[in-house]
Amino acid sequence: MKSHDLVIVGAGPAGLAAAELAARLGARVALIERDRLGGTSVNTGTVPSKALIRLGTLFAAMREASHLRHPDGDEPVANFQRVAARLRAIEHRVGSFHSAERLRRAGVEVHFGVARFVGERTLVAGSRRLNFRNALVTTGARATPPSIPGLVEGSYVTSDTLFSLEHLPRELAVIGGGALGCELAQAFRRLGSRVTIFQDEPRFLPGEERDAAQILAQSMARDGVTIRLNTSVVSARREPNAVVLETQNNQHNAEARADLVLVSVGRTPATQGLGLDAAGIRMDAAQGIVVDKFLRTTNPRVYAAGDVCLPYRYTHVAERTARMAVGNLLGEGARQSHTNLTIPWCTFCAPEIAHVGLQAWEARKKNIPIRTFTVMMQDIDRAIIDRQDVGFVKLHVAGGSDTILGATIVASRASEMINEVCVAMSTGIGLRALAKVIHIYPSQSDAIRIAALALDEPLAPA
Repeated sequence: MKSHDLVIVGAGPAGLAAAELAARLGARVALIERDRLGGTSVNTGTVPSKALIRLGTLFAAMREASHLRHPDGDEPVANFQRVAARLRAIEHRVGSFHSAERLRRAGVEVHFGVARFVGERTLVAGSRRLNFRNALVTTGARATPPSIPGLVEGSYVTSDTLFSLEHLPRELAVIGGGALGCELAQAFRRLGSRVTIFQDEPRFLPGEERDAAQILAQSMARDGVTIRLNTSVVSARREPNAVVLETQNNQHNAEARADLVLVSVGRTPATQGLGLDAAGIRMDAAQGIVVDKFLRTTNPRVYAAGDVCLPYRYTHVAERTARMAVGNLLGEGARQSHTNLTIPWCTFCAPEIAHVGLQAWEARKKNIPIRTFTVMMQDIDRAIIDRQDVGFVKLHVAGGSDTILGATIVASRASEMINEVCVAMSTGIGLRALAKVIHIYPSQSDAIRIAALALDEPLAPA
């Protein structure tokens, strides 16, 4: 039986990136996928959710525009069958780039079936047995199911099943105030659903700056989302035309009814059925597959990348670490450590909340001296012109220097603006050099330059 240089399990963004790179490097590559190429990101995650957010933004703009004309009708509500058709078209267009035929032309063997390790250097995919010199596990993560009594399968959806809906829910309950829960709650409200979101902590996005989370809560409330913070859903029951949730807030019990319940309480590494024990691969129930800083598992011939092994569960991190793993396992150049990565992320609400590097609260906890420079978007001309002047740019630098340690941006285009800070941090560009970069006027990203200019401004008298 011929042996492959690399067998990759999972054809999401990480697996696809790894397969294409390894094939370009001349390796004999096999890629195994149990369902659809593109994985969660293309089929049930990033692509459809951001497409839904975009459509919600269009409806919000229609409502804003209605204030500039004579009133002539009710507030616009989405035809969700047409919305669903638009989402499927976008998914097809994005996903078609990574077709099996294209991968095979690039030299990648593509196999569909459930993969399982049966030895330290052997995998089975369906009825096919594959030997390998190296393997890479990129199976990603799946939505964590709820542990709420009475909320049984069929009475709720997750981000993995939400996008098969054909009708807009009249009443939507969202359980979980993390990034995806907030994104979908706001998007569905803008499309016309009545939405209530339940978060068992005192604020949304507990890992973000407090003022950023507060701005998000205010924005969602302006859109008409009903917000229940410090509120746990303790049980549920199914009635003929609704799901009834029993909630608890500071010992106060209440009930809420919804046509549809969306559970967004995190994601769990997808390792079930992989036969990891047979390959000598150790895993942790919460973290997933255990890897070292070079992404190597406890089986030195098997590596892992992306959501299945790392806490930062983002498509861009999955792709980057997959390419890093391929370089490490094929011995291409110096080995790279994933612990040295500068990782940005963004919550795609309105306004967007993007972050990279050190948080202010982390600096305090670690006794790292920092100086923070803040510019409010209400002082940026382009943000005023766009009527998108809610938010801020915060840049954190090391005390006594201009080295950028982190940034938080709350703005309508924060996902684009944060990339400039990422480039500066990754290449060692300090705040003084960043202040000298000419930015287009008017642009929202000019807020970064203005914040950087503040470094050398004289301190106000005490």
